[in-house]
Amino acid sequence: MRYATREEAGRHLARSAGHLRDTDPVVLALPRGGIPVARELAVALGAPLDVLVVRKLGVPWHPELAMGAIAEGSAGEDGPDQAVYRILNEDVIRRGRISPESVASIEERERAELARRAEFLRAGRARVSLTGRTAVVVDDGVATGATATVACLAARASGAARVVLAVPVASPEALRRVARAADEVICPWVPTDTDSVGAAYTDFHQLGDAEAVTLLRDPGTSGTGKSGEPIE
Repeated sequence: MRYATREEAGRHLARSAGHLRDTDPVVLALPRGGIPVARELAVALGAPLDVLVVRKLGVPWHPELAMGAIAEGSAGEDGPDQAVYRILNEDVIRRGRISPESVASIEERERAELARRAEFLRAGRARVSLTGRTAVVVDDGVATGATATVACLAARASGAARVVLAVPVASPEALRRVARAADEVICPWVPTDTDSVGAAYTDFHQLGDAEAVTLLRDPGTSGTGKSGEPIE
């Protein structure tokens, strides 16, 4: 089994997620790779599409290896978001002998990038309220589970009544880790013989900001948030 594109993966994922249609869902894409997948799922569910910006805290000498992750916090009533949610992989930090100073430096840089990306991707649109709704967190795959876990925790802290992680592919180990943070996990393909998410796709190009914004501006659904703000 292999997906041709992220869009195909999203359509395949939607076939496993039809039961969510009547749960008042909000589909939350993890930028940038999760956006094409989430867009297809949002269309299938007739749900609003938003982003939940997450940044990996990469090991200094191996940035692709996560020693933790941060995510957008809950939206404040009188202004911008009030918090950033963080988890750390203490095992990776301990084995890599990574100093607290290095962790703090990388987190500071990633917090700045998280804020920049959130502002750019939403392009002035308000976040969709999650209060009392089903938050469906979507990525193009799960490798370590760090970013997916912090995204699920952030969605729950933002008022979601139920949190579902929906991904086209993940390793068994990663799913076990993230299952503790979600009420339900939907993953149609759990291979034991692949070492990366990219290996599950024929086309796994890196999405640029412009492509991501275009997909979010035209999500193919007329869903609205609780506040009545349209997602266009």
